[in-house]
Amino acid sequence: MLKNGPAPLRPLLFLFAVLPLCGANVSPLAARGYTALPVPQLVKLEARDFAINSDWRIAPPVGVLPNDVAVESLRELLNERFQLNLPDSGTAPGSRARVIQLRVAPGSVAIGAATDKDTAALNDQAYRLDLKPEQVTISANAAPGLFYGVQSLIQLLKARNGQLILPEGEITDWPDLGMRIIYWDDAHHLEPLPILKQAVRQASFYKINGFSLKLEGHFQFKHAAPIVEPYALSPAEYQELTDYALKYHVQLIPYLDGPAHISFILKHPEYAALREFPESNYEACAANPDTYKLYKGMFQDLLDANKGGKYFVLSTDEPYYLGMAQNAQCDELSLAKEKGSVGKVFAEFVTKTASYLHARGRTILFWGEYPMKPEDIGSLPSYMVNSEVYGPEFDPVFKAHGIRQMLFTSTVGWKEFLFSNYYMLPAADHIVSHAAGGYGTVLEGPGYVGQMLDAIENAPARSLADLMGVFVAGWADTGVHPEAMWLGYATGSAAGWHPKAASEQELMASFYPLFYGPGEVSMGRVYQLLSEQGQFWKESWDSVASTARPPIWGDWDRINHPPQPAEDQTLPVLPVPAPGMLVLNYDWSALSQRRLELAGRFLAANDEALDLLHRNLQRVEFNRYNVELFIGIAQLYRQNINMLLDLGRIDAALKSAQTAASKGEGKAAVASIDSALDLAENIRLQRNRAYVDALEVWSRSWYPRVLEANGRKFLDRVDDVKDHLPVRTADMTYLIYRQLLYPFGDWAGQVETVRNQYAKEHELPARSRQWDWKELSPSR
Repeated sequence: MLKNGPAPLRPLLFLFAVLPLCGANVSPLAARGYTALPVPQLVKLEARDFAINSDWRIAPPVGVLPNDVAVESLRELLNERFQLNLPDSGTAPGSRARVIQLRVAPGSVAIGAATDKDTAALNDQAYRLDLKPEQVTISANAAPGLFYGVQSLIQLLKARNGQLILPEGEITDWPDLGMRIIYWDDAHHLEPLPILKQAVRQASFYKINGFSLKLEGHFQFKHAAPIVEPYALSPAEYQELTDYALKYHVQLIPYLDGPAHISFILKHPEYAALREFPESNYEACAANPDTYKLYKGMFQDLLDANKGGKYFVLSTDEPYYLGMAQNAQCDELSLAKEKGSVGKVFAEFVTKTASYLHARGRTILFWGEYPMKPEDIGSLPSYMVNSEVYGPEFDPVFKAHGIRQMLFTSTVGWKEFLFSNYYMLPAADHIVSHAAGGYGTVLEGPGYVGQMLDAIENAPARSLADLMGVFVAGWADTGVHPEAMWLGYATGSAAGWHPKAASEQELMASFYPLFYGPGEVSMGRVYQLLSEQGQFWKESWDSVASTARPPIWGDWDRINHPPQPAEDQTLPVLPVPAPGMLVLNYDWSALSQRRLELAGRFLAANDEALDLLHRNLQRVEFNRYNVELFIGIAQLYRQNINMLLDLGRIDAALKSAQTAASKGEGKAAVASIDSALDLAENIRLQRNRAYVDALEVWSRSWYPRVLEANGRKFLDRVDDVKDHLPVRTADMTYLIYRQLLYPFGDWAGQVETVRNQYAKEHELPARSRQWDWKELSPSR
């Protein structure tokens, strides 16, 4: 508990009067030991700090509506974060009480330079903090700015020597770009409504004002009932989430793909006739009127559940095969010839779909990408917003046509497993020999925060395009939990508010105490360790053609004739001793020397990660679930490391059996094989314990992934083009998918057969155990 007492003035040795950061090592607030994310635009600090304590009061707001969330948020966060409950100033004896004053008056806060030319939107979000020992005043032109001023004040409050302190001075702040959208990917899982509300509230704390929610079959569509999955948000729940988001000045933005990326629709027999190519569920036919009829129905379902919303993401992402089809159910080729280009077919699809949304008052965000060419841009409706920039050949043309754009970036890639690459693995720690193929691709350069900052801060589009925001995506295609994306969401959006205000290291360091509380210990090191362990997890297995899944129908640049095998991962299978002398026909450990060497090193790093996570579990004040989830991720990584090392021990035991057999030591040979089989069983038990523990943690924030519930069924069909790890299984076993495919059970059965034959020859007891590698019980 913080001590009460007078508000001391703490003299310092320097004075700050600071304009926006330009080439400095740290931002002005960070130099004084204070944290704010995003970093404010203008900071002028005096040479002293002062304390906020229970003697302070909250003055009656001026120009603020009675139900304004800023007042509620101020009280809520002071109590939640600092156990400080400040009464209204009207209840204080006398008139000398120190107060926090909230004021809204149009034109009271002047904004400075900004990239976004929509000054009205920026003015609404601007605020000023006047920080004085006798009064803290939060001024704003409108309600959003007042709310953001409260968030900044809470972020700045710092515990020191038993007191809550603030720097004396003045902060004036406004966004560089008016919209800061994060993409929340619930295509392959669904959080219950209270969890989604927490996510929206978390986003607003970092001045994120767009929450684009991709649900696919996790929404109860009235006009597309066959696609609705066992657990899905009802329209009433979606509207409740919309209203909750609006309360915190966040737009809940519906997200719907088209014409591509819609296997979640086209896999269903009811919609197979809408396919562009009958044999592929990836893309709809843009020449089929029924395609537009379906979209209009789905649009209206979402609009009816999103009253009060302003935006809609029509994700026209990656329509690889548009304009190519000419078959019995789709003739886009003739349409492309008629229009003059495939890009104009794309423009027609956009026009036909977006016009429905535009007529209903929505601003439509889309991807104005391939197959568009600059000469096709004029065929697009000018009321669209392009959610990405494409460089000097395209961006000025979009601008001239009246289409505004956003800077797109991502906090997670498409080949990670369970954690984003916030830190890149050093070159010396890669398994270079296994770098071929998608899973083993060695990534270089800065981690994701550095990449995001570069994409936002240094884009040529800053001078070439009419920019209105940033769009920070968090793809869940590899099963990454959204909890692992908050670092990227917060820092990427911060660059959209104030670019080049701080280095990636400062922004990341600012995030940890704000997200976890000031008691966090070395969480930056935890993120580094989990980032690097995730890359080792990926590279420690080999990429192979899959025999377990349907082949891939096409890629970005081609249709595969015939379809090509999908990609899975495996390990070299251990040798089976030959009957008789138990001779091994190859040296498994020699084949896996690099893998085993690195596994030993990563085991020590995993020890460090788990030690830090368990320490933080006892110390963090906020988002403790996040730490528990990270422990589950670390345990999954650890199980993979231990499996590799145990496979090496099994190989050593088999070699010992071979040596003993060559010396006629039958009992010792059998004992060595038994040791190998015991290790194999232990691998299964360790895997199952890690899986069951992870499942328990995941289930606290996700609905179950099941084939049937609530009177609805999940159709278990994979995407014909895009490879999504969570879609490989209908349940959560995608977490251990590659291990379940590994033919370890077959190997164990063969070794047991050879062992018993050898034991019989040497008059030793047989061994018999029901050994099912795919059985998931965590006990024998």
